[in-house]
Formats: sequence, C-alpha cells, structure tokens
Amino acid sequence: MEMVMAQNRKTTAPINVGVVMDMDEWVGKMGLSCISMALSDFYSSDHGSDYKTRLVLHTRDSKRDVVAAAAAALDLLKNVEVEAIIGPTSSMQADFIIGLGEKSQVPIISFSATSPSLSSFRSPYFIRATLNDSSQVQTISSIVQSFGWREVVPIYIDNQFGEGIIPFLADALEKINARIPYRSIIPEFATDVQIKYELSKLMSMQTRVFIVHMTTSLGTRIFTKAKELGMMSEEYVWIITDAMANELTSMDSSAIEAMQGVIGVKSYVPRNKRLENFTTRWKLKFQQENPTILNAELNVFGLWAYDSATALAMAVEKSRTTGAPFQKPNISGNATDLEAFGVSKDGPKLLQAILNTTFKGFSGDFQIVEGQLQSPAYQIINVIGNGAKGIGFWTRENGIVKELNLRNTNNVYSISKANFGSIIWPGDTTSVPKGWVIPTNGKKLKIGVPVKDGFSEFVKVTTDFTTNTTTVTGYCINVFDAVMEALPYYVPYEYVPFAAPGKFTESYDDLIYQVFLGTFDAVAGDTTIVSNRSQYVDFTLPYTESGVTMMVPIKDDNSNSAWVFLKPLTWELWLTSFCSFVFIGFVIWLLEHRVNEDFRGPPSHQVGMIFWFAFSTMVFAQKEKIVSNLARFVLVIWFLVVLILTSSYTASLTSMLTVEKLQPTVKDVKELLKNKEYVGYLQGSFVPGLLRKMNFDEDRLKYYNTPEECVDLLSKGSANGGVAAVFDEIPYVKLVLANYCSKFTTVGPTYKADGFGFVFPMGSPLVPDVSRAVLSVTESEKMVQIEKAWFGESTCSDSSTSLSSNSLGLDSFWGLFVIAAVAAILALLIFLTKFMQEYWHIIKRSNLSFCERVRIMARKFDRKDYSCHTFKKSELRDTMRDSAHMDCSHSPNDNLSMLSSPRTNGPPSPSISSYTEQSFHFPGEVGTPPLHEENVAVSTTQESVIQSAVDLSAGQ
Repeated sequence: MEMVMAQNRKTTAPINVGVVMDMDEWVGKMGLSCISMALSDFYSSDHGSDYKTRLVLHTRDSKRDVVAAAAAALDLLKNVEVEAIIGPTSSMQADFIIGLGEKSQVPIISFSATSPSLSSFRSPYFIRATLNDSSQVQTISSIVQSFGWREVVPIYIDNQFGEGIIPFLADALEKINARIPYRSIIPEFATDVQIKYELSKLMSMQTRVFIVHMTTSLGTRIFTKAKELGMMSEEYVWIITDAMANELTSMDSSAIEAMQGVIGVKSYVPRNKRLENFTTRWKLKFQQENPTILNAELNVFGLWAYDSATALAMAVEKSRTTGAPFQKPNISGNATDLEAFGVSKDGPKLLQAILNTTFKGFSGDFQIVEGQLQSPAYQIINVIGNGAKGIGFWTRENGIVKELNLRNTNNVYSISKANFGSIIWPGDTTSVPKGWVIPTNGKKLKIGVPVKDGFSEFVKVTTDFTTNTTTVTGYCINVFDAVMEALPYYVPYEYVPFAAPGKFTESYDDLIYQVFLGTFDAVAGDTTIVSNRSQYVDFTLPYTESGVTMMVPIKDDNSNSAWVFLKPLTWELWLTSFCSFVFIGFVIWLLEHRVNEDFRGPPSHQVGMIFWFAFSTMVFAQKEKIVSNLARFVLVIWFLVVLILTSSYTASLTSMLTVEKLQPTVKDVKELLKNKEYVGYLQGSFVPGLLRKMNFDEDRLKYYNTPEECVDLLSKGSANGGVAAVFDEIPYVKLVLANYCSKFTTVGPTYKADGFGFVFPMGSPLVPDVSRAVLSVTESEKMVQIEKAWFGESTCSDSSTSLSSNSLGLDSFWGLFVIAAVAAILALLIFLTKFMQEYWHIIKRSNLSFCERVRIMARKFDRKDYSCHTFKKSELRDTMRDSAHMDCSHSPNDNLSMLSSPRTNGPPSPSISSYTEQSFHFPGEVGTPPLHEENVAVSTTQESVIQSAVDLSAGQ
C-alpha cells in the first residue's frame, strides 16, 4: 500500500518511509491504523502544517515470517530507498532487519519488538520506541518478594522473544532469594498435546508460582488448557508479563474467563481527555476500515505506533532530510540483493534528529535514551470478570504503591503487600496462596537419618532382616513427627538410613551434604546447626538447648583442709580487709587521742591500742569507751561493714565445709592446654573443629561413640589411656550426667552453638512452615512428654552449680569499703580543720621554720584537750573530793596549798602562780613571749574552783 499525504498550499518534499507489519495480526492492523492517523493529525495541526516535508508510507506485509519480513525490508531499501522503516512487529523479524538498517544507514523504528537481545549497542540504527522486556522484571520480583514466595517457574515461548527476558528475570529473583527450580519452555507452534504434557509436568512439582511470558495467541491456549487440568484453582499463582497484559482488551471472552485470578504487569498510560478523544476517533475509523472486527479496543502498542510516526515526522523536518537517492556501491559483475542496495545520505542526520526528539505523546513522555524508550511506572492488574482491575503500581523510586502520585517527592521504597488493593486469586479466593504444595505425583519426601552406635536415645535405627523392614525411633524422630503433624497440611515422608548395611554414619557433614546433592529431601536427627553447613543447606529453628560444654570427673577434696578457713575470701579481699582494719584503727586513735585517757600513754601502748581496737571490732569485743562524736560516726559505718563481711565469711565457710567435699579435677581449658591433657569428643560431630580452634593438638584428641565409652575414658584419666575431659553438646552431656552425676560435672564456659535443627535444601519453601511448627511443638506440653519418654526425670541436681563454691572476691564488697573510707576521711578532715583552726596563730608565724611548726603542732596534738567535757568532769570531780577531805583534816589556811598538791588521779593540777607567772619561750623568740596556750586556756571549771579557794582563805 502506498499513501501520499495531502499537501498544503505550500510545496512539500515527499520522504519515503517503509512500514513492515504482520497485517493479519491485531498489533499490525492496529499499528498501521494509528500510524496513518498520526501523520494525518500531525500535518493537519497548526504546527505540522508549516512543515516542508511529508512522509509517504510504503507498507509491506511480513506475514508472520522472518524471511518474509527480511525480504520486505530489503525491497524497501533497494527499490524504494526509504529513509526509515517502522517495524517489524516481532523481535525475531527485527533481528535480521536491524542488520540491513545498519548496512544502509537507515533507522529501524520498532514499537513492538521488546526482546532485550535487540539492543542499540549492537546497532546504533535500531530505535526501540517501546519498552524493553527487562524493565519489568523488577516489578515482577517485587510482587514475588511482597508475598514471600521462594520458588518461581517461568513459562516462556521457545524463541528469541521468550528467551530474551529469562537472564534478567533470573538475576532479579536471585536478589530476593527466590529460586527457579525449573524452566518450562513451550514451542512456538506447540500442539495441544504438547501443552498438556508440559502442564502435567508442572502439576507434579511442588512450586505453584508461574510467570508466563509469551505471545497472546499462544498464551491464551496455555491458560485454556491449564483450566481444563484444574490448574486455575486455589494454591496456584499465575503472573503474566506485559506481552499479554497489554493485549487483554483484544482477547476473546473465553480466554478472559480461563484467566480469572491472574496477576499481570503492564505499562501505565495516564488517562486524559486528549487520549479519550483520540480513542473515540480511532474506533470510528478502524471500524470503517475493518467492518468485520467488532468491539476493537486500542492498547498501548497502538499508542507507541502513533508516537513513533509523530516523532519520525518531526525528526525528518528537523534534520532537513531531502530524500536524496542512495549512494550506490561500486560492485563489478553480478551482485546479490544484499550487496546491491546503497547507503542513505540522510540517514546519520535523521538518526540524530530522532534521538533528540522529545514531546508529550499519548503513551507519556516520548524520549529515546540509549536507543530505547524510557520505562514509566508499571500498573499491576488482576484479571476479574470480563476484564482487568488495577490493584497497584510499581515505580523505581517508591516500589509498590496503591495510588500513583507522579509528583510525590517522598522516595520511600516499599514492597509491602498491604500496598496492594483487594486481589481475587485463582479459585475465586482472597487467601494468598503460599506458592507451593506437596507434589501430586505421590512421591514421599526422603528423610535421611543417621545410623548411630551409641546415644540411641536421640536416634535409633533397627533393621528386621526377616521382614527386611527398618524402624527409626528416638527423641529427634519423635520431635520431627510432632513437627510435621503440626503443619497446616499433610506432608508424606519416609525415613531412609544413611549408612551401608551393618555400618554406622561416619560423618554428619556427609549426611547433610546428601541434601545438597538431592539424595535426601531433608535430614532428621541430632544434626547441629553450624555456619559452614548453612552455606549449602537450610536449617529450621533449633529444637534443643544450644551450646558445647566441658565435662570432667570429680574427686574428694580433702587436701589443704587445715587452711580451709582462708578459702572463703580471696587474697585481694583479705588484704583489703586487713588494710581497712588498720586504717580505721588509726583514724579512731587520731580522733580519741586528745580527749580519751584510754588512747594515751607510751608510744608502744598507743600502737598496740590501734591494732587492738581495730581488730577487736571484728567480734565486737572492744571495751574502750569512745568519747568523740566523729569517732562514733566512723564506728557506726565500720560496724555495718564488719557485720556484713563477717556474715558473708561465715556463710561461705559453712558452704565450703558442708558442700565443697567434691571438686572437679580440671578447672578450665587453660589447665588442659598447659598440662597437654587428652580430651574426648563424640565421633562424627563438629566438636573436633572447635577443639582445634582452641589450640588442642590433633594427637591429643580421642573420640567415643557411646555414653559407656565416654564414661570409661573419663574414669581412666589422661595418664592411663583415657581423657581428662570431654567436650560435647549440652543434650549429650545431660544424658551422661543423668546417670553419672556423682562421678562427673560440667565446668568452664558454655561455647556457643545453635543446637539441633532439621535440614532442608537451600531455599526450600518448607523451612518457614516447619520452623513455625518447631516453635509450636517446643512451647507445648508435647515436648515435655517426648523428653520424659526418652530421657526420664533426672534425680541429680545441677552439678555445675552444686559443686561451685567460689571464694568471695573484692568485687562483691568494694562498695562497702568505699563507704567506710569516705566516712573515715570525712571525719578526719573535720577533726584536722578544727585542730588547725585552734592553733592557726602558730601555723601562720613566719619566723618559724616548717619543721619547727610541725614539732610544735605535734606537741599540741599529744597533749590533752582540757576543753573537752570528759576532762572538765574529771577535774571537777577530783577537786570536790579533795575539798571535802581538807574540811575534815586541815586548817582553812591550807586550802591554797591543796591546789598545788599532786592529784591521785589524772594530771597534776597547776598552782595559782602557774597561771600568772609561768611562761614558755619559743625557740628563737626575743623578749617576753605570750603565755603558753595550755596555761592561758584555763577552763571555766578550774577558774571557779580557784576563786572559791581564794575566797575561803580570805574569810579565814
């Protein structure tokens, strides 16, 4: 078909443009119609009417054939010498035509070839005026991740179009930890039998999430057969790419009915009045040109065709394309058609003009970047009823959103399924399918179990050779059975021992690796969760207590019993207590020395008093009366410290004398390493690797298989061919201690391990459900019943705690010592402040050296403080007694001499003259110094007594 656009009054230059389409395909018919309307609308507009160029379309039918498409393009390039080609329809056809366009330097513009294998990097003259299939894989992976599906099966057509998206889809799914266990490839011209066979194969698998990427004609057949086989029911998930989602409006009602509940991804086209008016005009025109096609609906491919023709018209005018004849190659002799066509002179200019053309098209913003149209937002749809309903959007900035706001600047990425609208899944249900089921082919899961020589309480495999049947029992097996029963669905399985007949499982690593190889579907047993194993398998949550501990023999501790009284306290606490007693005694002596006769006397007596008084407080045996309030304050705090310390010491010593008769033979790992002792481990476990990391030599490791062998090795000891300690996981250790708690105990720290877990293949959809079931069982009474059934109830107390009677350390009491020290220092500071204030006139004398002032202050401190109430009472009591005696035995004139007579108790009373005449010269002082402070500071009581004696003498 050749159509020359109507010219305006101005002279216009015709530019030949080729169109290669599948004219009997819906996309071809719709595309050609939209291209024709685009040029008509453009050149009739105010802007386009002034253009000096007009596109002349030369259409060719590619007839759904790659060779026919190539022949049509070759004819257009050789015979018509078109400046550009719009088309072809399919990616397979475009692959060869792109090469022709590059050779002739003619731009190839396709609005429907979406395969990622077609790229402008391969040929700069290829322009994809549609979306690359790879741009939608992030939307699909976000849907899969949002609903938590772990396995996905792609179903795609066996051609360049179908295969092109798969590498990008696989990479996107891998990023969200979703696996592709199988790829279903449907031949392009598959028969119904072939389709049913492939779908039946998918039914026998456990995965129920399918991503369909194929042409509309083949895709509708797939869904029709899937419905016949019952694959459009509950538990199935079908996701279609935009190849089918964009053409839903062109499908017949039977195909739509077969696709009920399907989720689709399609490019989002913003609706506006301009687009609605065009859609109405297009329907009228298309109905006139194709009266046999009823209820035709325009889709995004038609809009891309319209925008492509508009962009080309604008670029031709902008590049000043003249339609000059091609430059013919210089070829001598007979030349093939591929060699005979020339090269466009305007091609490079036109290509750059197309790449620089931008405008607001019907499909959105038209802008070619890196040779293709940029992807806008994607709309997520749900096939319901007679059509599709939008349930959300996906954008590169915000992820999945319920409502699209292109002006939103909040770049918070989310894939929450709460952002979806209501979804009707296959089977007319609103419940989200879990994405997998137990295979329908009757195959049971093969559960590998270890064959053990000992510790049969955990796993025990018994073979009846007469009936050739195998029975698997044990604690781990009962837990696995309970967990599988707790699943919300039925899972058939059978136990398969991992060992040759009559042999035992040598390595648990080998057993677990069989799951990775596919020999087993899972492993149930006493398999420990270890990081290196998790590199190739998945573990469920643990169902036992975790950790590795050290078990050692215990012995009677009769040695050093004579010094057991020293063990309750560590040497740091003993030393701190001794220093504290001495310090408190010294502080009390300082505070009481000037005011208390009990703290005076010769130096040796005073030193002895410091130690006697301090240590007597330990048993509260001190007899000395405390006079100073500051000393009383210090003692109150100190008595509290002593009470707590002595009580703790008594309790600890009592515990040692009554409990600590048994002691472990080894205290910690360092002792084992230092003495190069032998240690044991359970054969087949991961513990040897842990011991090597702890720097144990390989030749110092011994294995055992049964509890009896473990007990025998420990009983012999390292020096007699046994071991000094064994390292094992807590469940095994508890099993041994349940029967031998009087012989062995656990010591040292518990080394971190994750406990026993069930093993499944990496990415298995069973793991989350089984882990939830493990939590349900372990938190129920069922777990207690299983433990009692296999391990019974131990009558032994926890030996690790009962045998532990560590000495009390400073860490437990340093707070008390700090309180006592602060109280003592505070009282001492108050005392020194008052004392220095009393004799400040001596301290500030500048004519005395520092040493002289220290000696004077020391003498002052060594003398009694007669201002203290204790000495006042003593003086008055002695004076009154002496006065009464003189009244009876002496004359009144002797009263004065009584004052100077020595007293029988206390210091001698000075005579009256001593208060008036006696003075002391300070060393180096000239002239008459002031009276000595001690003589001047006569107490009020003494003055009153002297005055009474004088009055009595005068009266006589």
